[in-house]
Amino acid sequence: MKIAAIVPMRHSSERVVGKNYRDFAGKPLYHHVVESLLACSAISQVVIDTDSPVILKDAAKHFPSVTLFERPAHLRAGDIPMNDVLLNTLNQLDADFFLQTHSTNPLLTAESVQRGVDIFLKNYPIYDSLFSVTRLQTRLWDELARAVNHNPNILLRTQDLPPIYEENSCLYIFSKEILQRKHNRIGDRPYMLEITKEEAQDIDVEIEFRIAEFLMKARMGQI
Repeated sequence: MKIAAIVPMRHSSERVVGKNYRDFAGKPLYHHVVESLLACSAISQVVIDTDSPVILKDAAKHFPSVTLFERPAHLRAGDIPMNDVLLNTLNQLDADFFLQTHSTNPLLTAESVQRGVDIFLKNYPIYDSLFSVTRLQTRLWDELARAVNHNPNILLRTQDLPPIYEENSCLYIFSKEILQRKHNRIGDRPYMLEITKEEAQDIDVEIEFRIAEFLMKARMGQI
């Protein structure tokens, strides 16, 4: 099976300026996830889709084996759904399945990517797609103060609560047919790939950038 991995990136970021190419533990942020994808033997092609001239120039220099797509102008606005961007990218690629992750998940490891691909291919078509999740075992409430995953009259330890899973947006595997039919990366029979909370770090605001960079430096032995 041929699997193409896609990393979509915008040039501008409203809450963390230039985050995708900002220095992160000694190299541009997006380098970390691209290197993890290139280290995964099951991936046949790595693709960067971006409107950033900075990333296009830097990626051509540092990752000559990566396919670069310049995002068309009509898909560059911040309110454009990611699935519309992905459909445009998929229409330019030839692969059996597609894997998508983000540059803002720099702690995602090549081992987890490989594990996800292996599980998916081994179990397809029992599972028609895959997405990564983080296990939560904490007391959750909705906006009306109603218990979501526990009985308030029975005070269980949090580690004894039934787990609930958060879609962490780190990793998706899907087919073009699913994205076209459902306008969603998650199919009818998805497999939930659990990854650690550390790997699931997602950078959306400045404090998350600093926390993720601290964890990366610790992993690299710089702290």
